[in-house]
Amino acid sequence: MSENVRTYTAEHVDETESETETESVDEELRCPECSGQLASDTEHGETVCVDCGLVVEEDEIDRGPEWRAFDSSEKDEKSRVGAPTTNMMHDKGLSTNIGWQDKDAYGKSLSSRQREKMQRLRTWNERFRTRDSKERNLKQALGEIDRMASALGLPDNVRETASVIYRRALDEDLLPGRSIEGVSTSSLYAAARQAGTPRSLDEIAAVSRVEKDEIARTYRYVVRELKLEIQPADPESYVPRFASDLGLSDEAERRARSLLNTAKEQGLHSGKSPVGLAAAAVYAASLLVNEKVTQSEVSDVANISEVTIRNRYHELLEAEDGATLN
Repeated sequence: MSENVRTYTAEHVDETESETETESVDEELRCPECSGQLASDTEHGETVCVDCGLVVEEDEIDRGPEWRAFDSSEKDEKSRVGAPTTNMMHDKGLSTNIGWQDKDAYGKSLSSRQREKMQRLRTWNERFRTRDSKERNLKQALGEIDRMASALGLPDNVRETASVIYRRALDEDLLPGRSIEGVSTSSLYAAARQAGTPRSLDEIAAVSRVEKDEIARTYRYVVRELKLEIQPADPESYVPRFASDLGLSDEAERRARSLLNTAKEQGLHSGKSPVGLAAAAVYAASLLVNEKVTQSEVSDVANISEVTIRNRYHELLEAEDGATLN
C-alpha cells in the first residue's frame, strides 16, 4: 500500500461513549459490504476498502496546495497567500493597500485620467480602513511605535509586544486624560524591558514627542493598571550595545560583564542606575584590556554624565579589588 493511503480503525472512538454511539461510529469506519477496514487514498481522492476494494467515497476535496516545493525559497515563490497577521497594524494587516506607484502591472505609467482615479481610490480606501475614532487613534499610535522603534533599533518582537500593550490600554480605557504619544511611548519602553533589550528613559525621550517626566508618569500608570510583570533592568543587557557602539573587542565586553557580576555579588547595583553601571563597567573594562576610550565617548554613547561614569567606575574597581583580596 502506498504512503498516500491512510487506514481507519475503530480505535479512534472515545471509550467513554455509549455502546450505541460506538457501534454507529464503528459502522462508519468500516466497509458497508464486508465490514473491512477503510483506507483513504489521498493521491486519487478516494476512500476504499482494504479487503474487498469497494470505493466507498470518491472525489474528496484536497485542501492542500496544488503545487510542490522542495525548499523554503521555492515555497515563498509559489505561495499565493498574503502576509501573516500582525498587531503592528491597526487592522492587523487584513485590509488591502493601494500602492503609491502610478504604474500598471507591466510597469507602464498610467495616464493622467487613470492617475486621478487611483488617487480617489486611495483616498476612499484610507477612509474605509479607519472607520471610527478608535481605529484612527490606534493607527496613529502604532505608527508612532514603529517610528520610535526604528530610531532606537529595536527588533520586531519588541514592536509587536508594544502594539499588544497599547491595544490592551485602549481596550481597558486607560487613554482619557493622557496623550496618544505618551501611552505609545510608555508601551514601547515597557516592551523593550520585557524583551531584555531595554533602552534608557533618556534614549526613549530623545525620539519621543513627549517629555521625559510624562513618559515616566504614564509608564508607571500603564504598568500598574495592566499588571505587567517587568523585572528591573539588568546592567549587563546594556553592555553589548555600548561595546559595539564604541568598537570594543569581545574581551573588553567579557571583562565588563565580569565587573558587573562582581558588583552584583557585593550588592553594589542596588539603588544604582543600570545604565550608569553598564557605562562605567565598559569604560573600566576598556582601560583594563588596553583599549582606551575617553569618558566623553562613553558618555555620548550611554547618554550618561561623565560624573556618573567616574563615580561608578571607582566603585566597580573597589568592588573588584575587594573580591580579589577575599
